[in-house]
This record gives sequence, structure tokens and C-alpha cells, in this order.
Amino acid sequence: MGVRRTPGIRSSEITPPSLYYGRREFLQTAALSAAAAASGVFASGVPVRAAGAKLSVAKRMVTTTEQQTPFKAITTFNNYYEFGADKADPAKHSGNFKPKPWSVTVEGECGKPGTYTFEDILKPHPLEERVYRHRCVEGWSMVIPWVGFPLGDLLKRFQPTGNAKFVEFTTVKRPEEMPEQNRWFYSVLPWPYVEGLRIDEAMHPLTLMAVGLYGEELPNQNGAPLRLVVPWKYGFKSIKSIVKIRFTDKQPGTTWSRSEPQYYGFYSNVNPNRTRSSFRDQSTETRLDGSGGLLDTPAIRTQMYNGYADQVVSLYAGMDLRALY
Repeated sequence: MGVRRTPGIRSSEITPPSLYYGRREFLQTAALSAAAAASGVFASGVPVRAAGAKLSVAKRMVTTTEQQTPFKAITTFNNYYEFGADKADPAKHSGNFKPKPWSVTVEGECGKPGTYTFEDILKPHPLEERVYRHRCVEGWSMVIPWVGFPLGDLLKRFQPTGNAKFVEFTTVKRPEEMPEQNRWFYSVLPWPYVEGLRIDEAMHPLTLMAVGLYGEELPNQNGAPLRLVVPWKYGFKSIKSIVKIRFTDKQPGTTWSRSEPQYYGFYSNVNPNRTRSSFRDQSTETRLDGSGGLLDTPAIRTQMYNGYADQVVSLYAGMDLRALY
């Protein structure tokens, strides 16, 4: 989908610079400016969300002992462009989103296609809390205690065939509940949002289908009711509010790789050695720990595969990670 422009619009409605010279680079710069102006990383004026339903967690996996990012930061500083491009927009504008009832369509190269309710999907799987690093391609990071279950355990239930080389995921499209999907004069991204993994990445034990964080159901702004978490990849690979899973023999086209292919490849593994643009150095990151704004927090070194190299490096043996980024 191309950018739609209408002549004679007011200056306040002019297409943002992000649409013509690297959307995410522009948004990252804007986020830094906003954070510096604020007293901390948490946006003012964001309504306080009532406590979500508690989840029953069967076991816990801690992959890092680094300080966990406070709940407020995780839920008020994030990207979910269907609700707006500013970091506070998802929390501000997702109140009308209805994550229940929910269903997921499964199709493609599998033995058990069909439409499954949220309850169908969740029922056989004991929930786990997993403390993972989360690295955004914009240069900030968090440590998040997700609640969910291994994606591979879910995918096996659908009996993927030998032709299933990739898995494609699609986010819900509801313009009446997601304001950015309802804009008529330009589109920040083509909707619905689409992501994908190679089948062995999807089946890897670290890959999580998340249904909560901090022991509660996922808030709307964080991808309720079902989202992917792939901790060794940049955050935009962890698609939110999933409504379709498709097994395919071909590498699927994904939203960011279609929109900005020079910056965002299909794999998008965290790689401090590969710069995504002339001014977005991926070798360092700013860890949000709740102590202050982004510009007040010292940068830390980014780890290859976000610190999960020992577990996932074998997936990419023999690959040129600069060409296949």
C-alpha cells in the first residue's frame, strides 16, 4: 500500500516525515525528544489501568537477572501503531479494543486447519512466566516477565506437514477499534500487520505465545489477548493480537520488510554489528528501568541475539547475517 495524499489539507494533517525518510528512525528520534522533556519515561495523562485478571502460572523461567522493567513503563511506553505512533498512544487509545471473545484461524500446510477460540488454544497448555530481555530496533530495551506457553507446543497441535517451512502470523484488523487503521488521508503502515518465522524458529523452545505479563492478562496496548514473543529478535517481530496462523512453503512477506526493506529484513535478529541506517547504531541500547527518561539513562552494550546466542546460534549456521538480516 502506498502513502495516500490529499491536496489542500491543513499543515497539522501533513504526512509525517516518517513516511518518506525511514518511519522508524523518525519515530525513534521523536520518542527520545519526548522522553527528555518528560520527568521520566512514563507518559503523563495516560489513564491508570485497573488490575487485569490474575493468571495461574505453573512454572517460571528466568533468562536474565537484570532488573525487571516496571509494569507502568511496559504498559505506557511501547509501539502498537494501530493505536498511534507515539509511545503513549497505545495505552491512551486502546480502551475500546475488545480482546474477548477471540478466535484464531489456522490454515495452509497443516493437518488440522480451522478456527479455534481463545479457550481452545489456551486449554491444554500450562502457563509459564518467562523473564526475557526485550530489544526494540529503535535502541531502547526492557526486561519483561511474560506469561505464556511455548509456541511450538501450540503449532504441533495443528500438525504441520513436511511442506511447512515457514509460519505467517496476522494481526486483527478492526478500524472501528484501532484508530490508525481508520485514517483516510495517509497510512503509517499497510494493515493488517503481518509477521513470520521460519518453522524451526517458531518451534524453538524460547519462542513464546504470550497471554500475560507480570502475572496478569495482557493489557490491550501490549497485544491482548495473544501475542508472539521471540526474545532474540527485535521487538517488531513479536506480533500482537494474532487472528491468523498460516503454514506455508514460501517465506512470507512481512509488514516492515515490505515497507522499509533496506532497513528491516525477514530475520531481524538482534545484531550489534549491523547498522540499520546511517544514524541508527545497533551496538548499544538504553535500558528502561523506571529511574528516569531515556536521555538520563546510560547506554549499555547490545548483545548478539539479545544475549540468547548460546541457545539460538545453531539456527543460523552458515548464514551471512549481514546479507540475511
